[in-house]
Amino acid sequence: MELRHLEYFVAVAEERHFTRAAERMRVAQSGLSASIRALEKDLDAELFVRNTRRVELTDAGRALLTEAHRTLASASAARDAVAAVRGLLRGSLTVGSEHCLGVIDLPPVLASFRRAHPGVEIRLRYAGSGQIVEQIRLGRLNVGFVALPGPPPDGVRVMPLATEDMMLLTHPGHPLADLDVVDVDEIKDEDFVDFSADWGARRVNDLAFARADAERRISVEVNDVHTLLDFVQQGLGVALVPAPVTRKPQAKGLHAATLKTQEASWQVSVALPATPPGPATTELLRRAIPGKMTL
Repeated sequence: MELRHLEYFVAVAEERHFTRAAERMRVAQSGLSASIRALEKDLDAELFVRNTRRVELTDAGRALLTEAHRTLASASAARDAVAAVRGLLRGSLTVGSEHCLGVIDLPPVLASFRRAHPGVEIRLRYAGSGQIVEQIRLGRLNVGFVALPGPPPDGVRVMPLATEDMMLLTHPGHPLADLDVVDVDEIKDEDFVDFSADWGARRVNDLAFARADAERRISVEVNDVHTLLDFVQQGLGVALVPAPVTRKPQAKGLHAATLKTQEASWQVSVALPATPPGPATTELLRRAIPGKMTL
């Protein structure tokens, strides 16, 4: 089994199309198809169900995909480790982050890293914390900055960076705008604007209401902070958000009250694979959070 065959397999699995996978890998489609056939012969199993429009993974293909990601990540880490011995940083670094964490300002950190280590290709992906952690578990991300309540899944470790309160944001004309502290019972009958289920803040909110044995009504579900603030500004609902969101310029004029519950703290962490990080990941974290953790 060759690493090249696994790379082509992953490309086809993700693109669901041989032509697009060949373009992505910059190879002739005939060569890519031949590699997939060689891999299927080596494994004595069909990996794809092919039709005229797209391809789908078989059960064997789905089983291989997870291990293929891990194998390719391990091979990349091995190459990078050898380069590090020679005093070089090279290869690729894939970073995941949830939006508006407040603790980490990634763009200048990544820019500084890139200037110091031009041989490392950096890819940054924004997503919900749940998706980021899953991608780390599968070996598709090297490191993530997340806000994840509860323990991480097997194969992922988290290292806490900071904890913030959850705050209730309301339109200044809302009846609750006179309060500086609220509890779950006072807000359980409100219409909420909240993030999608994969975001860290949404998980914290759901957990807080579940532990209080209370239900809530989510009228608007969004995937970015600025849209959430716009809807609250328009009076379409209240929102439970981490404290850093209340300090954004777009939140000016909204009323913020602290949510009174120990079950609703918002903890920002670094998420890493259970295996030791590679040299590029280590260097990035030293720049992002100098002196704050032992890797």
